[in-house]
Amino acid sequence: MKKKLTRSNNKMIAGVCAGIAEYFGWDATLVRVIYVLLTVFSAAFPGILVYIILWIVMPRAEIIE
Repeated sequence: MKKKLTRSNNKMIAGVCAGIAEYFGWDATLVRVIYVLLTVFSAAFPGILVYIILWIVMPRAEIIE
């Protein structure tokens, strides 16, 4: 089965960081902390812009019950 990068249902804002973490098999908290650190140390604007673009581009995860 092919993995697909999607926004996660485990979300704080839009599920982008958790979706990336699930895709690579990493801890979602670790990805969120790394994202915040990169955003703060890069003058915030590029990190926020990338997050918004990923929010728009990444499809929602399918809810499996």
